[in-house]
Amino acid sequence: MAGMRLFPEDSDVTLPRGTVTAVDLVSDDDRSVAADSWSIKSEYGSTLDDEQRHADATEALSASTFRAASDYNSDKDEQDGEPEPSMLGFQSYWDGAYADELTNFREHGHAGEVWFGSEVMETVVSWVKSLCLELSQARLSNHATSDDSELAMQHEKDLSKWSVLDIGTGNGLLLQELAKQGFADLTGTDYSGGAIDLAQSLADRDGFNIRFLVDDILNTKLDRMFQLVMDKGTLDAIGLHPDGSIKRIMYWESVAKLVAPGGLVVITSCNSTKDELIQEVEAFNQRRSVSGSSENPETRLEQEESRDPPPFRYLDHVRSYPTFMFGGAVGSRVATVAFVRN
Repeated sequence: MAGMRLFPEDSDVTLPRGTVTAVDLVSDDDRSVAADSWSIKSEYGSTLDDEQRHADATEALSASTFRAASDYNSDKDEQDGEPEPSMLGFQSYWDGAYADELTNFREHGHAGEVWFGSEVMETVVSWVKSLCLELSQARLSNHATSDDSELAMQHEKDLSKWSVLDIGTGNGLLLQELAKQGFADLTGTDYSGGAIDLAQSLADRDGFNIRFLVDDILNTKLDRMFQLVMDKGTLDAIGLHPDGSIKRIMYWESVAKLVAPGGLVVITSCNSTKDELIQEVEAFNQRRSVSGSSENPETRLEQEESRDPPPFRYLDHVRSYPTFMFGGAVGSRVATVAFVRN
C-alpha cells in the first residue's frame, strides 16, 4: 500500500554524516527521522540543468485535465496524496550515502544494503525472467519446431540477447541477480558517481561482466534503446523531490525514449500501488495523445486516424507479495508492475 515504509535489509553502513547543502532548510530532527525511518533506497531525486524541459513539464502538469483517481479501480478506498518532500529526493544525499558505502566496501568488503530486502529482489528477478521467457515464446511461436526441448533451449538462449537497463542501479546487485538468471547484456546507470564506483567494484570482485555508467535519467545521455528497463525505487525517490510531480513527468518522457518497441519497463515501488502506477502511465499516454493536436476539427480527425498507439500499456504485476487488510482495504507494502512499449 502506498506510503508503507520498508527498512533496508542487512545494513552494513551508517547513514551519511555532515551537511547536506541541498536541504539546508531541513532541521536536524527532520534529517534524523528521514534517515532512520524512510525505506526507499534509490538513486534519483535528480538535479537537472535543462530549464526548458523543466518548464515544459510544469506546463504539462498545470494544463492536465485527466481522469480523477476515483475513476480507476484500486486496491484501496482512497488514493494517497503526494508524498512529503524528503532529503532522499536530492542527489547530495545519495552522493553522501554512497561515499560511506564505498568506504565500507574498501575497508570491510561490505556490499551495502539491499533495499526493499533480498526477498523482494529475488521475487522481482524470478518474475521478470518468467515474463521475458513468455514474451520470447510468443515471438518464436511462428517459428516453433515440433521439438519442444529445442524450443526450450532457444528460450533460455534468448535471455542472453535481452538488453537490460537498470535505472538508479545503486550497488548493482539487482543486475548481478539478473546475470545469474541468464541475462548477459546488462547496463546500470546512476547519477551518483559513488554508486557507480561501488557497483563496478562489486561486479569486478564477484566476476560479473556488467556495464556501469554515470547518467541522470531525467537528462539521460544514453543513445541506445533497451528491451528491458528496470526501476527498483528510483521513481519513488524522484517523487520525494520538492518538484517531484514535475520530475515524474520528465522521468516518463526519458524512459519512453529508452525502451525499445515491444520492450518492457518494470517498476518496483513502495510508495505507489499498482493502480497508482497504472494511472500515472495512462496519464502520460494521454498527455502524449493530446500534445500537438490541432484546434481544427478536420485536421484533428486526420491526426487521430494517423496517430501512433499510446507509448505504454499495462502488461502484468507481481501477485505473490504478502498482503494485509487495513481500514477495509487490501494492500501490499511493495508493488511491481510491468508495462509494454507499443
